[in-house]
Amino acid sequence: MRYCLIVSFVFLLSACMMENKLEVEVYETSANGNKLEKLTEFSAGDKSTDIKLLPDEKFQTITGFGGSFTEASASLLNRLSKENRDKILEAYFGETGAKYSLTRTHMNSCDFSLSNYSYAPVEGDMELTNFSIDEDRDDIIPMIKEAMAISKDGFKILSSPWTAPPWMKDNKDWRGGKLLPEYYDTWALFFSKYIDAYKAEGIDIWGVTVENEPLGNNHNWESMHYTPEEMTAFVQNFLGPKLESDGHQVKILGYDQNRGEELIEWAKVMYRDEASAKYFDGIAVHWYASTYDWFPESLQFAHEAAPDKHLIQSEACGDSEVPKWQDDQWYWSKEATDWGWDWAPEDQKALHPKYAPVNRYARDIIGCLNNWVDGWIDWNMVLDTQGGPNWFKNWCLAPVIVDPDKDEVYITPIYYAMAHFSKYIRPGAVRIGFENADDSLMVTAAQNPDGSIAAVIFNQGESAKHFTLSLGERSTEITINAQAIQTIVIRN
Repeated sequence: MRYCLIVSFVFLLSACMMENKLEVEVYETSANGNKLEKLTEFSAGDKSTDIKLLPDEKFQTITGFGGSFTEASASLLNRLSKENRDKILEAYFGETGAKYSLTRTHMNSCDFSLSNYSYAPVEGDMELTNFSIDEDRDDIIPMIKEAMAISKDGFKILSSPWTAPPWMKDNKDWRGGKLLPEYYDTWALFFSKYIDAYKAEGIDIWGVTVENEPLGNNHNWESMHYTPEEMTAFVQNFLGPKLESDGHQVKILGYDQNRGEELIEWAKVMYRDEASAKYFDGIAVHWYASTYDWFPESLQFAHEAAPDKHLIQSEACGDSEVPKWQDDQWYWSKEATDWGWDWAPEDQKALHPKYAPVNRYARDIIGCLNNWVDGWIDWNMVLDTQGGPNWFKNWCLAPVIVDPDKDEVYITPIYYAMAHFSKYIRPGAVRIGFENADDSLMVTAAQNPDGSIAAVIFNQGESAKHFTLSLGERSTEITINAQAIQTIVIRN
């Protein structure tokens, strides 16, 4: 009898423990070589911290994650074998890959074009009768169409102009200057014609930004300047009404430059009253004001100014760097710098430290998500070993690097950092709350439309960490390696 009681107690205890066990799938990318590896066994640790998921605390709805279709990236794909072209597009858009859901492209040329060009090259063509997207037919359009054919769930496209054609501007140049008031109607028509032209190709444009980097880029490459008041007036009186009258259900995002104090200024003007805010569907931001700080105060201000509108990170890349070929460890090292490293004034030096490229992506995406950003878009999807092509020779990093002359492809650790979010946090997911007892670990979490929960944990430290992940009464013990990103999926 006594033996039976003991066996029964052990059986009940075991059953209770099994009932309280949180079943998870753990995927890790780490400096030790893991690349979205599925982990099933974890070493025991002396110290364990607690991370609790709180699905009843709900925040923003996620629009998506992804990268950009540039002429640079598309032209490189054209120089690769079909096998490698397919490999890259599958990696970004396929079910076995990152499943990108939110992308961007440029209207007219940008620095990551092969040359300066406009869809409206004829001076004085006020009705844009000569408008043509032929410049995109050899590269960008085929790349988008092939991605569409691969993507099971589809993806959204955000389009941005770097500049109007020079003949519409006060300085008659690709770089700098302002749109002349007499061309406001024509420039609004340009957006409408672009959306129609891409629609005719079978490509839907989900949204547009009014102008890439309206504060300018020191006249280095294509740009056009607006003040917050000028952009708001253009959208309120010209672009918004034109797209509405032409029947385009397209999102309009304002600003489209760095986070920081400027973002607060623009949000105040764009959302100052019902009339000014009417045609804006949100704000787009970039990360170049800092390689380290995601400016939570500015992001929260922009959200609180218009809680029902989008807040999308529309561009980010490791700039001022030439890619390192087949050197995974470099992407985990702190030797990379950004454009502000050499020149930042003393009071801004802390915003531009050396940083590991993987850390920059993981830190920034988590920081953004935890401060109301609902979409995060990387810049070029593919660059060459120089960090181009780029007509201005403004070299940058990309998640995938290719050597077109040798028909070789290098998928960098940055790609896997992006995939930890894009593959597992799907459009329509809702960010949820959490409690994290270890400040050295960065955490974010979201509940997908299918009910599954994806938590992303980032360990920047030089030693492994042990933690207990709990959801309600259920929990599980997990170890995350040093310098590692984990996505933990809970399927209910």
